[in-house]
Amino acid sequence: MKTLVILAHPHIETSRVNRRWQQELLQHTEEITVHEIYKEYPDWSIDVQREQHLLEAHDLIIFQFPLYWYSYPPLLKKWLDDVFTHGWAYGSNGNKLNGKKLGIAMTIGDKKENYLPAGSVSFTVDEVIAPFKASAVHVGATALPYFAVFGASFQASDEEINQSAADYLQYIIENR
Repeated sequence: MKTLVILAHPHIETSRVNRRWQQELLQHTEEITVHEIYKEYPDWSIDVQREQHLLEAHDLIIFQFPLYWYSYPPLLKKWLDDVFTHGWAYGSNGNKLNGKKLGIAMTIGDKKENYLPAGSVSFTVDEVIAPFKASAVHVGATALPYFAVFGASFQASDEEINQSAADYLQYIIENR
């Protein structure tokens, strides 16, 4: 199964976790295509047809990003709005994503316990990413369970970050 990772980090060069994940994935380019949209579209002018063809060529699509204000980074939101078009992704003739698997791999700055019903965020991660899951269902895809690293804003050790990269790769392999 061909895997596409849509990497959406506006400052990948300063990210310890997302950058390490990217490095791990780039060691497996025969099985995984890493598509860095902030690098590809610095002017935010998205080539919709190119992106749609890329999606059509892959069966497993992972959106990798840091959680920003309980949502996606802004270019990823624009990318989804532009690329998942009526007549292509949904609507009476829009079936290009039917049967594909969509997943999220995200870094979350806060602690895991804060994403419990009694935590300071007051919402679980599943509740926060409900729009993603609803969008996947709407386009006929399967929404996979998310992969996340919590506490990314705190100083994780290099060992912990390296382990998360290995775990992320395993998440991809298990969901093919």
